[in-house]
Amino acid sequence: QVQLVESGGGLVQAGGSLRLSCVVSGRLFNNYAMGWFRQAPGKEREFVAAIRWSGSNTYYADSVKGRFTISRDNAKNTIDLQMNSLKPDDTAVYYCATGALWYGIALACPTRPRQYAYWGQGTQVTVSS
Repeated sequence: QVQLVESGGGLVQAGGSLRLSCVVSGRLFNNYAMGWFRQAPGKEREFVAAIRWSGSNTYYADSVKGRFTISRDNAKNTIDLQMNSLKPDDTAVYYCATGALWYGIALACPTRPRQYAYWGQGTQVTVSS
């Protein structure tokens, strides 16, 4: 069984930065995608970014490209999301997820929530204007 625990959320002013972290435990396969999603009130859960558990392949939603960076530390079993130049529209609960297969081709990156089998409990990010 895979477990994920997010941390690092909080309240920040527009233009500020936050770093989210996801601690992963359990058995992971090299071709698993490690994803970050977010869900704002009244909206569907949406893809933010993903990185393969093995390798350097990353993929970002257009809305965060150039502002957010996803990274992985296999020694610590963590997936981090560095968020810079935050906007009020980035306000949401952010979730870490895995269990979706991804062989590294960018256009084949799993971006739909139903493709992921394991989820964390989420961490709130609020960006004030």
